[in-house]
Amino acid sequence: MQFKLLLVSFVLHYSAAEYYKTKPDFVKTCYKSDPEFDDCSKEAVQQLFKALGPGLPEIGMVALDPLKIPKIRILQGEGPVNVNAALDDVIVTGFGATEVLLNQVDSKTYDFYTKVRVPKIRIEGTYDLKGKILLIPLVGRGLCWFEPTNMTIDILSDVKLYEKDEFVFFNVTGAHVKYTIGGLNLRMNNLFDGISSLEDSTNAYLNANWRPVSESLRPILSKTIEDILLGFMQQLFHNLPANYMIGDIKNSSVLKKADKKV
Repeated sequence: MQFKLLLVSFVLHYSAAEYYKTKPDFVKTCYKSDPEFDDCSKEAVQQLFKALGPGLPEIGMVALDPLKIPKIRILQGEGPVNVNAALDDVIVTGFGATEVLLNQVDSKTYDFYTKVRVPKIRIEGTYDLKGKILLIPLVGRGLCWFEPTNMTIDILSDVKLYEKDEFVFFNVTGAHVKYTIGGLNLRMNNLFDGISSLEDSTNAYLNANWRPVSESLRPILSKTIEDILLGFMQQLFHNLPANYMIGDIKNSSVLKKADKKV
């Protein structure tokens, strides 16, 4: 299956950012030596999501909720979804209500495994679409929105350690997402040049068959979530020393485990 997605940069402003020289109030420090580390880590990540909601302008981070993305381009061929599409002026809401269910940190690699629940996400913008979903030909340009509900997301983050100014930092090099949802509502206006009967019946069909629709859109939605989370984690952890998150992380471990300094 051919699949390509371009998510225009919306987070990274490294040139304007200055990393935290002292631990900010929203950071909870946990210790790997503590038997209750996983519980502490879950609370720490929950505090991070709360802080990320309105944004952290001191390190160049935009708000997580609402999140504004200039453009998402999608190209997918073969299978039940075959689309050439773009979403412009995208606004994503709902991540501010994220509930952290679990967070674990590998003792050797420092990779993160995180499970979260988001009650409802709304993705809206202006679409330009030519293709098919569930073998239904779709052509149109106009306003649209998608609302996945009761979403549980499993996130595996690839992490390397590096050292800067006697601090240890996390370099998040990848994010891998699996998710389940409890429902999906959507609306695409101006399908088929605004022929209302076709537009309404197509939207009704897609909503009535939301389960196969959501499965068809899974690669697109997974990649979008991965890119959003990766951008936020890279920006955050390049500016937040790992020592503030894990109090007993050792600089000497960096020399053994890090492939390179960045």
